[in-house]
Amino acid sequence: MRITLDLSPAVHHHAGLGRYAHELLTALTQIDPANTYQSIYYAPTGHERPDPPLDRLPSQAIRLPAKPWRLSVLLADFAGLGMDDWLPHTDIFHATDHLLPPLKRARSVFTIHDLIYQFFPEHHLPLNRWYLRLMLPRFMRRANAIIAVSENTRRDVTRLMNIPAEKITVIHEGVNPRFRPISEANALAQVRATYQLPERFILFLGTLEPRKNLLRLIEAYHALVTRNATTPPLVLAGRKGWLFQPIFERVKALGLEDKTIFTGWIAEADAPLLLSAAEVFAYPSVYEGFGLPPLEAMACGTPVITSNASSLPEVVGNAGILLSPDDAPAWANALERVLSDAGLRADLRARGLARARQFTWEATARQTLAVYQQVADGK
Repeated sequence: MRITLDLSPAVHHHAGLGRYAHELLTALTQIDPANTYQSIYYAPTGHERPDPPLDRLPSQAIRLPAKPWRLSVLLADFAGLGMDDWLPHTDIFHATDHLLPPLKRARSVFTIHDLIYQFFPEHHLPLNRWYLRLMLPRFMRRANAIIAVSENTRRDVTRLMNIPAEKITVIHEGVNPRFRPISEANALAQVRATYQLPERFILFLGTLEPRKNLLRLIEAYHALVTRNATTPPLVLAGRKGWLFQPIFERVKALGLEDKTIFTGWIAEADAPLLLSAAEVFAYPSVYEGFGLPPLEAMACGTPVITSNASSLPEVVGNAGILLSPDDAPAWANALERVLSDAGLRADLRARGLARARQFTWEATARQTLAVYQQVADGK
């Protein structure tokens, strides 16, 4: 079979969706020599390329920016036109970016990551929200098979979009082997120097945006610092998303500028080092389709405190501390417990490492390949 994956989110480094597309296709090429893999991606400048090792695969760039490409898909869909000629010859097209061109000759698989725009519309730009409301149900009805990255996402889709549950296969994401406990003193010292970090710190790693619920974490941290001035600094690591300004404003309003460190963008190679160096990983997100950061933190042996919302309990299980994302006092208490109790940290580390071993990209790829085979067989 010729199998084409949409690598657009990976080429444009779109956080979770990009990681999924890159890791999945990489793993598929490693486990499956029988089929031919290739990719497409939109390329507004013409210079975009997939990252290694996927740059060695056959690929086709769609010479359009994201918005015209999505508009082209919308118009073709409503006009009943096929877009097969826009793509390389393929037997199966896997849509990884919540965007499925209408196809007449190829069969299709659609990965649904989340329905954030339904539950938290204020966390999406209006045009993007309108597009997803209009097109996601059409994409999923048209796809020959659907993959959901969590049971939580499958439940959301079946409940809100009237998609039959039997059409949706849940396939969890995995952990790249580079996420492991790192104890080399020189490497940890180097990452601390790079991002100007102290010996001990509380870490959040992700995009700075409203959905990550950082205002609540900052409130919890303020309560903790108020009763214990020796509390380690709070490190908010990651690039600025949209509507990030209130995060900086809250830090300033609470007088935490000297206790809060904003690192900005984190190099991919530095993420395992940063996680390994942290005393505790705090992830108060209100909604995640899957939730890679807590899983990767556990794989690095870092104690995890995260929300009991959406898919996060499904990922973390009993290996972390799960709290309501709205309960700042509970977050303050949990942070204080983990920071002060070496035995609790050791227990969370052991449970986290064991839990993370259950999630591999090889398993994700093998389960995805089984879906491709079912689609090819017409099942």
